[in-house]
Amino acid sequence: MNNTSEKPIILGIESSCDDTSVSVLKGNIVLSNVTAGQEVHKQYGGVVPELASRAHQSNIVPVVSTALKEANLKPRDINYVAVTKGPGLLGSLLVGTSFAKSYAHALEIPLLGINHMEGHVIAHFISRDPNFKAPEEPFLCLTVSGGHTQIILVKNALEMELLASTIDDAAGEALDKAAKVLGLPYPGGPVIDKLAKTGNDSAFKFPMPKADGDNYSFSGLKTSFLYQVRDLKKIGTEISEPLIADLCASYQKAVVDYLLLKFKNVLKRTGAKGIAIAGGVSANSLLRQAFSNLADEQNLKLLLPEFEFCTDNGAMIGGVAYYKVAEGNFDGLDLVPSSRLKI
Repeated sequence: MNNTSEKPIILGIESSCDDTSVSVLKGNIVLSNVTAGQEVHKQYGGVVPELASRAHQSNIVPVVSTALKEANLKPRDINYVAVTKGPGLLGSLLVGTSFAKSYAHALEIPLLGINHMEGHVIAHFISRDPNFKAPEEPFLCLTVSGGHTQIILVKNALEMELLASTIDDAAGEALDKAAKVLGLPYPGGPVIDKLAKTGNDSAFKFPMPKADGDNYSFSGLKTSFLYQVRDLKKIGTEISEPLIADLCASYQKAVVDYLLLKFKNVLKRTGAKGIAIAGGVSANSLLRQAFSNLADEQNLKLLLPEFEFCTDNGAMIGGVAYYKVAEGNFDGLDLVPSSRLKI
């Protein structure tokens, strides 16, 4: 293995869904973070697993090369290889893990399989700023993406406890499906966020979903939105741009209000002094404002991830690896990804 400096150089690889992302980090400082998206899915209104895995095969080598070039490093400079081992689309995960195992084997350096959901949380522990200071106190994190909605108590970078999750659909998926109903482009969450800024969030009322305990459920909310649009069309209402903006604003507010309702209940029980959001939906402007307001109201420390690290990215995977290196729990070439891996 190469000799490590004070902080190890880590290659982080993320391929759990439709983004091929590779990052180079020195410790928890990001030197490069390169992502190749997949335009092919837009025509289908959602990710097609088989097409995603094929695109990863085409993207992985050039993305790794670009990430190393931007970091001004050579393969021999890498001390560890980290790769997402789950959860995610199995075919996509296999591309990433197969490449990572081959790369680590060729360089004769350790390999670390990383939990994708831990990666989203670790977005708060990494930065491009060389003077960055990682959070030291425990905080409660709402992780929201297209595939997951979870409330996680983060005791430190290595110790996390899952307290609640969705029992069916995720918040990000609920936003994407609503956009699809309106004929908006994929991914729909960012489009809804943009259009909602010009809409009236009180124009339509959507029922607050119900789920046992602290868990979430978004299937009913999705159905109510579908029925609302169907009923408008049934009575001959023109689905105009202003009306779409009102629907987006009202529906987005319902999603965010529901996320906050459950989160506040858990927050009361845990007594955490800090709050955070993570995952792709953490870039949503209304959700960010809601968490900022909550922090001000309850005098809590607020952690918001840098926009670059909200969506799936290799930096968050390399970040988890940095904190796990000290444990010495490395993976072998028998590493097998899991589509349903849990924290």
